[in-house]
Amino acid sequence: GACYVPGWAGLPPGQPGLAEYYSDVDGVCTKAASFFGGVPVLPESAGYAIVLGFGIFFSFFTTMLMFLDQRYLGTNISSEFFNTAGRSVKTGLTASVIVSQWTWAATLLQSSNVAFQYGVSGPFWYAAGATIQVLLFGILAIQVKRYAPTAHTVCEIIEARWGEAAHKVFIYFCFLTNIIVTAMLILGGAATVNALTGMDKTTAGFLIPMGVIAYTMSGGLKATFLASYIHTAIIFVILLTFILLVYVSDTAPLGSPGAVYDALQAVSHKDRDCKWTPAGQNCGPVKDNQGGSYLTMMSKGGIIFGIINIVGNFGTVFVDQSYWQSAIAAKPSSSTRGYLLGGLVWFTIPFSLATAMGLATVALDLPVTGDEAGSGLVPPAAAVHFLGKGGAAAITIMLFMAITSTGSAEQIAVSSIVSYDIYRKYINPKATGEQILKVSRYCILGFGIFSGILSVVLEKIGLSLGFVYLMMGIFVGSAVMPVSFLLLWDKANATGAIAGAFCGQALAVITWIVVATFQRDESNGHGTVNIYTLGQNYPMLAGNVVAILSSGLIHAIISFAAPQNFDFTTLAAKITLIDDVMPDLDPLENDPQMLKDALVYVSRWGVGFAVVMVIIWPLLSLPAGCGDSSTECGVFSKDYFILWVSIAIIWGIVATVVIIVLPIWESMDGINLVMKGLFTNDDVHMRLDIMEAKIDKLVGAITAPEGPFPSDDPCYRAKLINRKPLKA
Repeated sequence: GACYVPGWAGLPPGQPGLAEYYSDVDGVCTKAASFFGGVPVLPESAGYAIVLGFGIFFSFFTTMLMFLDQRYLGTNISSEFFNTAGRSVKTGLTASVIVSQWTWAATLLQSSNVAFQYGVSGPFWYAAGATIQVLLFGILAIQVKRYAPTAHTVCEIIEARWGEAAHKVFIYFCFLTNIIVTAMLILGGAATVNALTGMDKTTAGFLIPMGVIAYTMSGGLKATFLASYIHTAIIFVILLTFILLVYVSDTAPLGSPGAVYDALQAVSHKDRDCKWTPAGQNCGPVKDNQGGSYLTMMSKGGIIFGIINIVGNFGTVFVDQSYWQSAIAAKPSSSTRGYLLGGLVWFTIPFSLATAMGLATVALDLPVTGDEAGSGLVPPAAAVHFLGKGGAAAITIMLFMAITSTGSAEQIAVSSIVSYDIYRKYINPKATGEQILKVSRYCILGFGIFSGILSVVLEKIGLSLGFVYLMMGIFVGSAVMPVSFLLLWDKANATGAIAGAFCGQALAVITWIVVATFQRDESNGHGTVNIYTLGQNYPMLAGNVVAILSSGLIHAIISFAAPQNFDFTTLAAKITLIDDVMPDLDPLENDPQMLKDALVYVSRWGVGFAVVMVIIWPLLSLPAGCGDSSTECGVFSKDYFILWVSIAIIWGIVATVVIIVLPIWESMDGINLVMKGLFTNDDVHMRLDIMEAKIDKLVGAITAPEGPFPSDDPCYRAKLINRKPLKA
């Protein structure tokens, strides 16, 4: 019929793409109006099986790990341990948790959306623009260990330095950050589960956060960390599978970097006839990209997105309690290395995944609409094309891993703020550890239910994942500079922090709305302020930049006018523990000189990597293709693209091995002790202890000996297993 196309028809320009997405309609070859078309790939039961099944499995599995930790390693889940994981987490697990917390639904979905829109620059700017915050946060992480080792939350540190007024203000900003992050998890997760399985969006949005409540309530932060490691391992295995499928499988029409390069050149060719392509789908040259190509870093839209991404993500790292909690939980020596390693490993998720799935969607000319892309359905479309139902299941599982790991981190972060900064500070200053623990668990349950209700509200408003991702910096970016000054600048005062945060937020929102009035709306008119105009690049860019710069300027001016000249060494005495003591670590871990050296180390490497990622690397990529007669200057040559893809593949493989193997390697002593406890009969030793007490009673005294006996100790098993052999 009209759509007969032999094989891959991207070449010569002007012909439609893969024939399977075209149909003969009244003698006219017509491309599918959308990829999913409202028809799910998997049955609805699969959605429930994944959302509920994995939730139940991880609740059971993580609870079992915590039981083994208590039984054989002597862990006591006090309120302190529940919210800080014992402050002794090692480098590998710290890095794994950072990767897990920073892997949102947007990381997997929005990164491929910007690849779909802007080409190779999209994945790079998503990855680089959201990695530097984690690298730089390592500086604040070591400052916490130096000056506030007993802290539970960032708001506690703020109250200790700047007083109650600033404390209340930043509780608001921390909660706002938690809500925005949770909103993105729900929006991306619900949209993908709905598209792939037909499961109702509202139901999916309500059930997804429920899957992590059980294990988070049971084991607290340590349980969250253990689950996050498992989630991260699964994400990387699936990630590596997709990368190799697109670039190393040798499966036509893609399967190699060269084949992808040729296809990308074809779909964006200036002479391509787009008469077969419905409105709202990609076709022909890319607007505002060098040469109209997907294969260039000289992309106006990509650069604007990069700036928005950099500014917005500072807010969702520096103002998110979950990152402070990870810093508090880590050993001093692990806090710097953990954040550096976590940032570098995380880089590969959006960079490599979107370079594979996002560009593959474009190269294959899949009928993905702008609305589908905005909802995060680019990687699901590619996964379904390559693997059918298996691909749909893999991307759904991958997404669920990301959502639940970040969701549990947000739940424990909110519970910590409520427990220590609201309940203990303003309701019950004499709260016991048991009371704090009870409030923490109630808050986890409450925030989980709130997340479900939030999903209903977001669905009614009609916000998309892409919209919320771009706007987040407008609302929380103004708190970044005050929070950064908290442990880095002694002159920063409370008045400046409050004024900078509130005024910066107000100025950002005003700028966002005003700039939106100059954008063309759906009817090509001006002066309209709605979700469409507010979601355009320039309003988002202006609002994000004003938020972070104005707040920093306001805070600096007020602080210079009336400097606080704060003595950081007084912080620790103002923040007290409740029912525990600081962990018994190697004395070198708390050595002031070691901590100072760690600050120098993380500052040098954190800033160095940040400069390489957002300045040096992009600049080196600008002249790509210059001197190659087959391409325009600034557009990647085939050899340069092969190098680019090779970096993505190698980085992905190394990151996968490191993040899976290192935490296990560092925990081998504990794993061996658990295995020893599981397969040796320590009950014999307990019975011998009881027999010894009875013998004492018979031969030694008229009255029974009084306890406590060694076997009464709840950690008796752990002590038996850890006992050293007798010397001859």
